[in-house]
Amino acid sequence: MRSVTLASVRAHAGRLVASCLAIVLAVAFVVATLVLNETTRSTVLTAAGAQYVGADAVVGTDDGSSLLDAVPTVSAVDGVAAVAPEWQTSVQAVLPGRTGAEFLLVGTAADDAALRWQRLADGALPDRAGEVAVSDRVTAEVGDVLQVVGVAPDGTGSTAEVTVTGVVDLGGDPEAGLYGRAWATPEQAQAWGAADPTELRIAGAPGTDPELLAAAVRDALPDEGITVRTGTEQAEVRAASMLGNATALAAVLLVFGTVAVVVAGLVIANTFAVLLAQRTRELALLRCVGATARQVRRSVLGEAALTGLAASLLGVGAGIGLAAVVSRLAEGVDSPVPLSGLSVPWPAVAAGLAVGVLTTLLAALAPARGATRVAPLAALRPTDPAPLHSRPGVLRLVLGLLLLLPGAALLVLGVLLPHVLVALPGGVLSFLGVVLLAQRAVPPVVRAAGGLVTRAGGVPARLAAGNATRNPGRTAATATALLIGVTLTTAMVVGTASTRASASAGLAAAYPADVVVEGLSGQLPGTLLPQLEGVDGVAGGTALRSAEVTGPDGQAWTASGVDAATAVPVLRSTVDTPLPDSGEVVVPEWQAEAWAVTDGDVVSLDGPAGSAPLRVQVAEESPLLLTGADLARLDPAAPVGQLWLRLADAEAGAQDAVVDAVTDTVGTAVGDAQVTGVVSLRRQMNEVLDVLLLVVTGLLGVAVVIALIGVGNTLALSVVERRQENGLLRAMGLTRRQLRGLLAWESVLVAGVAAVLGVVLGGVYGMAGTASVLGMAGEVVLAVPWLQVAAIVVVATVAGLLASVLPARCAVRTPPVAALAG
Repeated sequence: MRSVTLASVRAHAGRLVASCLAIVLAVAFVVATLVLNETTRSTVLTAAGAQYVGADAVVGTDDGSSLLDAVPTVSAVDGVAAVAPEWQTSVQAVLPGRTGAEFLLVGTAADDAALRWQRLADGALPDRAGEVAVSDRVTAEVGDVLQVVGVAPDGTGSTAEVTVTGVVDLGGDPEAGLYGRAWATPEQAQAWGAADPTELRIAGAPGTDPELLAAAVRDALPDEGITVRTGTEQAEVRAASMLGNATALAAVLLVFGTVAVVVAGLVIANTFAVLLAQRTRELALLRCVGATARQVRRSVLGEAALTGLAASLLGVGAGIGLAAVVSRLAEGVDSPVPLSGLSVPWPAVAAGLAVGVLTTLLAALAPARGATRVAPLAALRPTDPAPLHSRPGVLRLVLGLLLLLPGAALLVLGVLLPHVLVALPGGVLSFLGVVLLAQRAVPPVVRAAGGLVTRAGGVPARLAAGNATRNPGRTAATATALLIGVTLTTAMVVGTASTRASASAGLAAAYPADVVVEGLSGQLPGTLLPQLEGVDGVAGGTALRSAEVTGPDGQAWTASGVDAATAVPVLRSTVDTPLPDSGEVVVPEWQAEAWAVTDGDVVSLDGPAGSAPLRVQVAEESPLLLTGADLARLDPAAPVGQLWLRLADAEAGAQDAVVDAVTDTVGTAVGDAQVTGVVSLRRQMNEVLDVLLLVVTGLLGVAVVIALIGVGNTLALSVVERRQENGLLRAMGLTRRQLRGLLAWESVLVAGVAAVLGVVLGGVYGMAGTASVLGMAGEVVLAVPWLQVAAIVVVATVAGLLASVLPARCAVRTPPVAALAG
């Protein structure tokens, strides 16, 4: 039978194209997802945790205490080649072509070349005092001279001219646009007031294992208050703290990878069903000449294995090629998603091959089992379809319910927890249950819809309505193929809209003000806010007064007083930054734990002018906030310490220009203020989301293409099964045009029902998927784009009509006599 199997594959290679295409697309989907995920992971670590990737070990403190005394101890550890303490301070700098001074966060360029992590876009890192390298945000070039004002450790101010020696590329770092950054020698940073280092980066000797080196350093230092990690571990911590946990993105990719595999499996099963229906006489002839049922089954599965292996190899190559193209495009443009090079892990290749071959074999099991039931007499006469109440029909009903009910329960549980790894198997199981139950659920709906088309389409429409309900299995198979594509598309559209709404709300909650101006000395002039409100592009602002208050723990804390009436129009959201009412204090969650208070408790805060009992409102992320009136009771002379600004809605470039104008105005009026353009961070995170959604939508398009292939396959099977029936209709006077109309009306009727059902299912799955994925990160906002949903119904119906063109062409070209002869 081996030679028969190989001959069969060669003879039916053309018919296997559709199945191969489905496998290639599904495998390419999975491989490209895994390769891009690994590439993104490595390049995100390089960008967001760049200063740690090249280090073998990193030492940090839990409480921010100095590590200066630990430098000799760490340097003496066997295997340590160099130690770079991280000195950090801030200065005010007058930039070329700008008025006023601008805040710069200053770091250090390590003395040892192995620990110089900065990626240079131009020039070189500084080697002596009077030199700095700057980030792109500073808008300075190599050779420019900056006027820098720093504060020495003894509190005295110093002014110096420094030369820009290099420009550092921080591409991919979401915080790169918040403010300008500069790097100087350790000695220069200390002269500008850098405090004792709280972090040590360590380079090991050549051939040193980072894990062993980190363990040796950990043993040499005290256990309490000090953390020691490898450079890669610290980079992952840094990336997670800035970009959030990557679990949600990985879960989204896992969802769509699973979807692609399930869709491909259904299409492959339909494809093999078509092939076996077309080869009924061939299989019967094999049985007549002595082939056993087992040999026929092994032959069909052998074809599936060869097809799956060949197509999987093509899919792996296509997936790696697709990932390479995406990576090159993202690397060549100003993309907010950092991609550089290509990382192809061997598990991605192995997973692609396993997915393709196993999916093909599993999908071919049912058709292979059906092939063994072909009796020799089947070569002489067709077999009637099994009724719904037959044993297979009852088994399908029971299995469908066993999949649907627990799957739906898992899906609901995944939404309530929320956890996508619970909702995902629930969604897959419930949808497979829907597919199995479609044979009973779809025909009644089609019968009801058939009454709407019989009057409009004449004889072909009446015949189409009858054909659509006479064979429930065939009708359900045709509807299911399109149902898959519509459900996927609708789920993605609803999911995208909900993700966009949730992300916008989340970003607004996390970064409620567009620009924050903060006085580093704790004081800003009262005339600064009117000046900034006069800057073109600033829509409004509010001032927060600051004062030192004593909490219930006896320690001094900085509290801010806010006027809700002026703050609400300025803030994009008050979800994470609630504004206090009179007699209330908003306490951040970490401080509430330190004070041992909860919502509704009363605390007493003391200030220079007295004390005040205040009701506690705990917020996850918020400064210590009081109303302006309550703060005035504690300190009537409290100065303005911070300004919140809202920018007019405009394009990204225009808002960046407004932030620069605000920075110039502040720098001219105040010598020690920090301007943080939070709008740039919010915008960049939005751009990241846009790109990710675009990539996922494109990948989903692959799954939809696979589903449309399934529609064509199922319609082709329908034509094969009704060959004699169509021939009889032609012999009784039905014209070619009417036969085309019959198949077209049947396709429109079934496709329309499938589209409506798919939209309903897709909406449910889209909202459930969004809630389970995003619910882990915070509040979920569900949104349904009704216009797009209506367009999906129209497009799906037209797609079903177009998918009937080739099968109809095949049907009308078959002479009636040949069709009747079988």
